[in-house]
Amino acid sequence: MSDEPQPQQPAREKRRRTGWRRILPTWRMTLGALLAGTLLLVGGLLLGYHLVHIPSANALAIKQANVYLYADGSVIARDGEVNRENVDLGRISRDAQHAVLAAEDRDFYTESAVDPQAMVRAAWNTATGKGKQSGSTITQQYVKNYYLQQEQTVTRKVKEFFIAIKLDREQSKDEILEGYLNTSYFGRNAYGIQAAAQAYYGMDAQDLDAARAAYLAALVNAPSQYDVVTHPENRPAAEARWNYVLDGMVEKGWLDPAERAGLTFPAPKESTNSTGLSGQRGYIVRIMKDHLIQNRIVGEEELDAGGYRITTTLQKDKQNAFVDAVNDNLIDRLDQKQRKVDTYVRAGGTAVEPKTGKVRAMYNGIDYVQQYTPNATRRDYQVGSIFKPFVFAAAVENGSTTQDGLPITPNTVYDGTNKRPVEGWPGGLYDPANEDDRSYGDITVREATDKSVNAVYAQMAVDVGAEEVQRTAIDLGLPPTTPELTPSPSIALGVATASTLDMAEAYATLANHGVHRDAVLIEKITKDGKETVRLPEPKDRRAVSREAADTTTAVLRGVVQNGTATAALGAGRPAAGKTGTAEEDKAAWFAGYTPELATVVAVMGQNPDTAAQEKLYGAMGLSRVNGGGAPAEIWAQFTREALEGEPVSSFDLDLQAGAERTAPPTAGTGSLPPTTAPDDGTPTTPGPDEDTDRTPDPDDGSDRGSAQGGTSEGSNGDTTGGGTDGGPTDDGPTDGATDGTTIGDTDGDGTGGNGSTDGENPGTGSRGGLTGFVPHPRGE
Repeated sequence: MSDEPQPQQPAREKRRRTGWRRILPTWRMTLGALLAGTLLLVGGLLLGYHLVHIPSANALAIKQANVYLYADGSVIARDGEVNRENVDLGRISRDAQHAVLAAEDRDFYTESAVDPQAMVRAAWNTATGKGKQSGSTITQQYVKNYYLQQEQTVTRKVKEFFIAIKLDREQSKDEILEGYLNTSYFGRNAYGIQAAAQAYYGMDAQDLDAARAAYLAALVNAPSQYDVVTHPENRPAAEARWNYVLDGMVEKGWLDPAERAGLTFPAPKESTNSTGLSGQRGYIVRIMKDHLIQNRIVGEEELDAGGYRITTTLQKDKQNAFVDAVNDNLIDRLDQKQRKVDTYVRAGGTAVEPKTGKVRAMYNGIDYVQQYTPNATRRDYQVGSIFKPFVFAAAVENGSTTQDGLPITPNTVYDGTNKRPVEGWPGGLYDPANEDDRSYGDITVREATDKSVNAVYAQMAVDVGAEEVQRTAIDLGLPPTTPELTPSPSIALGVATASTLDMAEAYATLANHGVHRDAVLIEKITKDGKETVRLPEPKDRRAVSREAADTTTAVLRGVVQNGTATAALGAGRPAAGKTGTAEEDKAAWFAGYTPELATVVAVMGQNPDTAAQEKLYGAMGLSRVNGGGAPAEIWAQFTREALEGEPVSSFDLDLQAGAERTAPPTAGTGSLPPTTAPDDGTPTTPGPDEDTDRTPDPDDGSDRGSAQGGTSEGSNGDTTGGGTDGGPTDDGPTDGATDGTTIGDTDGDGTGGNGSTDGENPGTGSRGGLTGFVPHPRGE
């Protein structure tokens, strides 16, 4: 063996990669790339999480409708650009909550705010033509609805991702689900499940059962396509989606399989404009908004933002009864093609509950989208002789006497001679005409009220004091700002232009024995279904004594039994009331009440093109339209239907001393009979009356009406009146402006021409000229 060193073996040379292997990364490169990518991803997520903040809600998401409700909670209308009513989770049925979860995110309560796997799956399905899918959780969808816009961009998706993560850390799952249910779009312009429940089924979200809830949940996926009323051809697809939702509810244990098996597809109601403002709805919304703003209950900006649930005092059955009564007794009798005057006819009315002051019904016009002015609250038509009871009430309240020093009672005798100048008025000559220029001679106040004798009431206003009459009218309920409510003898003839709401409030005070309550229009208001808005507390106040109110009621009962308002007997209940007609028959009124309800009805003439006030001679084919006709007939039908099923109450009257019924003097004789009739309460013409089956009360006898028959103010069973403007032939007195002495009385009801406004704008209504007489501060 040689001792020479052996040569060392050369080190194994590094094998070089050849061929296609050279393009593959080594494991070190792969690992490094993964680490770098992970660092970049984590860094990007951290940076994005840090940089993206939860923004304020977008403008659309916070817009809501204001919901107006009847007293029983049923919907009148929704007012706002966006039909949404936010409700808390407690006001959404469990079935509705579970149905939406089954449709959109069954693992919502256990999963994280985002689901990357679902997002990748949705992207793949969309790319491969399997249908457009969002892959978003309910949290992500809520973020998109509430905080972001709806555009499909990478930037929006990135923001949605990070906001969802942050939101999930700051809000509970219940809060997120509540927000989602209030912002999702369901079709039919319904945003949120409460609006959707109303739009599709006419119910609240808290009342949704599993079947209906599943259909609404199905709509979220494709609102327009799955509306089976609008697109009946898509019903199979909609039912398939509905079944998918129900199966999901069963799978998650939210719905019993046996119940599921018995469910049938709940077809939604026809698509209607239930949130629109047609018919009476628009008028009601406008009146309620004005009331809230003018009384500083809710500001205009707050109302515009929406979210208020406003429960009115209106009762649906009474509201419908009012519409029916106007249609049956007025609208259906018009022939606008044959009679131009019929195109002028408008109607308004208000019903108030005397004991509470709550407004139970209002009629404003045939349709808000056709005639936008609310006729129940407008203050531009003279009220006519329905003002006269305020004069008598003021006389009793103030213990007033005649020029001869005699106390004014229902039996006080006045001179009812036509155009007799009033005595004791320092303002100049004033000699109003009676209807048809008829002279009555000596006549009692009771009979003068039955026949609406202007000469008597103009003198009584002077005897009481025009300022006291004005004050009493305001105390009863007329606003101090009522146009033309100024102290002069003409105040007695109804030259003031009050609304039916104003007059109903005042007449309700008489019905409530002289205790006044402000008219109440709103029962309750909530904001976003949670916060309760504080309403002014209604307060009682004594407006006039019970004696003054009850004696006035007793006299007004005679008007219904034997006077100008016998049509009101059709109510079938004890009633008191007064008719009235405005200058030149531009408006006709009836104001009446039972113990339960005070209602005022007005028929008005207005040019549909110019909005000017128009005469109603010839309307409905009648020579004249007056308070004893259509207004009293509307009142009778409405009152009968509105109070149907309610107990009949009697008037419990406490009368003024000396108010017991006496036999009136014979018209024109100037003397009283030597004896008085007993207060037996027996009317000349029997009518529905609570006293027919009991012994008369000594304090209630006069509420049965005058024993002296009377005549009415015009046609429709009325025995006086008729004719054309300005002539005494068959129309009543001359136009007040013709002789410079009357105050513009043209209708025989004594309404002076006091510059009433035309339409909705200040006008130049004629004024009867008065020689040396300035009855108002404006120098009329």
